[in-house]
Amino acid sequence: MSTGVRRRMGVEERRQQLIGVALDLFSRRSPDEVSIDEIASAAGISRPLVYHYFPGKLSLYEAALKRASEDLASRFEEPREGPLGARLLRVMRRFFDFVDDHGPGFSALMRGGPAVPADGVGSKEHTSATNALIDSVRQAAYDQILAHLNVTDASPRLELVIRSWISLAESTALIWLDGRRIPRSELERQLVHDFAALAAVSAAYDPDMAELVRAMVKDEPADGPFAELAGRLITLAS
Repeated sequence: MSTGVRRRMGVEERRQQLIGVALDLFSRRSPDEVSIDEIASAAGISRPLVYHYFPGKLSLYEAALKRASEDLASRFEEPREGPLGARLLRVMRRFFDFVDDHGPGFSALMRGGPAVPADGVGSKEHTSATNALIDSVRQAAYDQILAHLNVTDASPRLELVIRSWISLAESTALIWLDGRRIPRSELERQLVHDFAALAAVSAAYDPDMAELVRAMVKDEPADGPFAELAGRLITLAS
């Protein structure tokens, strides 16, 4: 018969468990609304034991943000095979999977975290740490898009296109979370179209960008996202 004795976790295993529990709670409600008592209860341990592993709620929140930011950055990874439009669409689907699963946590991450540190730690240091995590996600996304374009050294115009598009994806996701008033699948496709549109407008001003856009659409199938955008624009103009 089982004695019912619970296995004691090691220090790192317990820390990772607490981070996972906190991330789950922060993903479902605003971090400001989640207490240390709730985290302790969900983890099956006492409140003092939580403080044994983390100095306070803010440090646990930052650890959860770090894990979330690493997960979000990984959503932009995609095999560099097949038409670019289809690749970007798969990336956007994984991006919105994350946004859908971690709504309040995603909003907190992009908006700088909890409004008021719950354990008295200075907000300046917290804001700096949160901004660094956000920047790491943006840089990972930027590097991935460059790789998909087979570019190692981006021109100023290309950098502007990619970083503007990443910012647009963030703001689109935040607005969508406020009511989900537009079908998610439409926004995923629209953001791929947005990337093509930003690149095309830049190409009108720069021959190097024009060459890049030609390479982007070279292998685009008739039913691909880029071809769909062209068809929609032609219909509008007719």
